[in-house]
Parts: sequence; structure tokens; C-alpha cells
Amino acid sequence: MIISKTPLRVSFFGGGTDLPEHFSKHGGAVLGTAIDKFVYISASRFPSELFDYSVRLAYSKVENVKSVADIQHAPVREILKLNDIEKDIEISISADLPSFSGLGSSSSFTVGMLKAIKAYKNEHIATNILAREAIRIERDVLKEAVGFQDQVFAAFGGFNIIEFSGQDRMRVERLSLSLDREQELRSHLMMFYTGITRRAQGIEKTKIANISALEGRLTSMRHMVDDAHTVLTSKSSLTRLGELLHKTWIEKRQLTSDVSNPTIDEMYKKALTAGAIGGKLLGAGGGGFMLFFVPPDKKVAVKSALKNYHEITFNINAAGSTIIHS
Repeated sequence: MIISKTPLRVSFFGGGTDLPEHFSKHGGAVLGTAIDKFVYISASRFPSELFDYSVRLAYSKVENVKSVADIQHAPVREILKLNDIEKDIEISISADLPSFSGLGSSSSFTVGMLKAIKAYKNEHIATNILAREAIRIERDVLKEAVGFQDQVFAAFGGFNIIEFSGQDRMRVERLSLSLDREQELRSHLMMFYTGITRRAQGIEKTKIANISALEGRLTSMRHMVDDAHTVLTSKSSLTRLGELLHKTWIEKRQLTSDVSNPTIDEMYKKALTAGAIGGKLLGAGGGGFMLFFVPPDKKVAVKSALKNYHEITFNINAAGSTIIHS
């Protein structure tokens, strides 16, 4: 049995500038981190000659099908087809956190599935090729409106700045933080689940359709990546990082009317009133997880203010997609 383990991610700054419709003309960059919450995919041989189906797939539902073409789960179907696997395979999917919640789970799944299938075939796939192949599958095969950052964080892991330019040029730069600085940052982060799941496709398609009108805001969000990098790698107070998160959330809310809603706005207001310096909704918007930058002595007050929402504790700088059993 092959088991892949692939991290989810938290994007701090620059989201939206990783859309090729923008960065191919203006460049883009994101600052974020893989986190210690994962998608797990197992693949093992299935003796179809003993059953009346040839492929078994288990996720939130179970599919027992006679042909790969009959699989309803589109990413699984297309990845198996692209790898010339037609039968005799059983696949199981699980995750630490819900899908469609702003943590890049769809791309983590695609990366993890590719990693598992290549290992199943006794093939090695380099990290950069893994990220690019996941992007190609999502953008060109599945025709999904996605950016490029999620696949890179899932494949590479780490706490990074990722720069984008041209049609598909990417550069991954690991942030060199001392253990003390990394711990200081972790001590200021809180993440809460809004209880709202949503697919990012509609929101991202709206952004792409209006990408020229959003150029100014996306450029401003790109500059915040550099500002945040300066704060993190200097000895200055991390308070500025919280202020930048607030600023980027204000910009992000203006990208489309679907990014926020009254429930999310009220949640954000309660956190700031209780002592959070800034924060943002993770992912495209509309629901999922909200990240806050909170001075450690204000965390109890913020948790009390958001007592109706589930807090998720997490660590940053997690490893990229890997095979944990073979």
C-alpha cells in the first residue's frame, strides 16, 4: 500500500496575484506557509478478478466502478487516465480538515494523488514537476479557475515567498527565520472555522473576468508581500504584520462582492474589538477559515468573543508532499 501525506496551506499575503491572467503581465508573489494539517491518499492493488468491479474509490462516498471512465470524482478519474491505470486499484482519501475551506485542499489533493500514483507505479517525480503537473491538470484538464500558489505549497512545503512571472515562471524562496522568530510568529496566530464551506470556482472566475479592473488592488497586495517579508526578517515588532493583514483583508474584500458576507464581517469585527490587530479570510473568500493576528495576552479575549466558532491550532513550515508508506 502506498500512502501520500500532503500539507494544506495558509496564505498570508499576495493571494490573487498568483492567477496567470494577472502575473503574466504584471508579475505576482505570495507569502505563506504549509501547515501541519494534511490530506492522506492511499493506493493499493485491488484484485478485480474476484469482484464485479475493477476500481474502488473511498472518500465522502464510495465508488465501485467497472471502468476508470465511470468514476465520478473528476480529479481521480483524470489522474488515473493520464497515468494509464485502467483497473485493479483501490484508492482511499482522508483529510485533517474539511474541504472547500480556504486552505488549498483541492490542490493538496491533486498533488497528493499524483505523488501516490507515481509511487504506485514505482516512478519518481521531482518536486517542481509535481507542482507544475498539478497546475496543468487543474487548469488545462479539469478547466478549473485556480491560481498557482496552492500546488506549489503542497508540493514544496515550507514557509515561502513564491514569485510568478511570464506565462508560468515560478521561483520558490524559503524564508530564513530563526527558531525564536518563527515561534514568535506562531504565538500571534489564531485560526477559526466560520462553519461555511464554499467552492472557490465562482469567486475566482469573477476575479478573472474582471482582472484588468483589479490590477491596482492586486498590485497593492503584491507590494504587501515585500513589506511583510521585511518585517519578518528584521528585528522590528511583529505588530506591523498584523496591521498588514488588516490592510490586505480590506483590499481583498474589494475584489468581488462574494469575498465576504455579514456573518464573516461580524466575526472579524468581534475579533478586532477583543484585541486582534488584523486578520483575513483564507482562500478565495465566502467562507472557510479566518486567520487572526493576536497579541498573546489578548488570545483569551478573542477566543471568548468567538466562542461560537471552532478554533484550530496549527504549526507553520510543514514539509511538502511525501510518501509515508510504501
